[in-house]
Amino acid sequence: MTTLPLATNKKLGLVIDLDTCVGCHACVIACKEWNTGGYGNALSDQQPYGAEPEGSFLNRIHTFEIVPEGGEVIDQSADSRVVHFPKSCLHCEDAPCVTVCPTGASYKRAEDGIVLVDEDKCMGCGLCAWSCAYGAREMDISAGVMKKCTLCVDRIYNETIPEVDRIPSCVRTCPAGARHFGDLGDPQSDVSILVAERGGFDLMPEQGNKPTNKYLPPRERKPLSDAVNAGFETANADNVGDATGFFGWIDKTLSKGSSNSKVGEK
Repeated sequence: MTTLPLATNKKLGLVIDLDTCVGCHACVIACKEWNTGGYGNALSDQQPYGAEPEGSFLNRIHTFEIVPEGGEVIDQSADSRVVHFPKSCLHCEDAPCVTVCPTGASYKRAEDGIVLVDEDKCMGCGLCAWSCAYGAREMDISAGVMKKCTLCVDRIYNETIPEVDRIPSCVRTCPAGARHFGDLGDPQSDVSILVAERGGFDLMPEQGNKPTNKYLPPRERKPLSDAVNAGFETANADNVGDATGFFGWIDKTLSKGSSNSKVGEK
């Protein structure tokens, strides 16, 4: 069995904002592409163009329709919403996937807390997948070894690429800015401050795995009717020219369009 380090100098991980994730799957594709040509064996696909395609993905997006108590379907409640939930390895502090590994293939790095798999030692027994409470491990059928998120360890320390790119591929790619990367062991880091300000939480804390990755909860939504009514109130006010935000932009845009029409008429 593999032992965990007594302590890690850093706790590198991800902070995922469930409020801004749009479920576009850009992070999934970027992860697949980088890890197919990067660390370890390529991520394989079986019958990718067949009737029942299968493949290995280290990052997946789950989408849920959340209906408050009393609602039956999502379009019958003003408070209902769709939440996109990205999930990959959470690089747990107390990682059972490491301690259950019989060959020492799964291990946690003391220098940064990243959990990795030494594919030369992995015999594909699947015990780590059974022990993972988050379903973050996948068997790569072609390679015969277990795969998982590496936090792009071959990228974040790569001095041959621009510094701006030395972050996980999923973070670099996210068009909504829903993914953040940093040292969650440093309370003064940007990610730690973000977690503290937004009430970031652990996934399934009752498991006792102490995941490094954190999630930021969706913000409270106001009924659409409130926003519409507020818009009408702004539009009907005497000081329309002082409107700000979206309605201010609309006012300026329409005003410019009106001015251009008058110039054309002359």
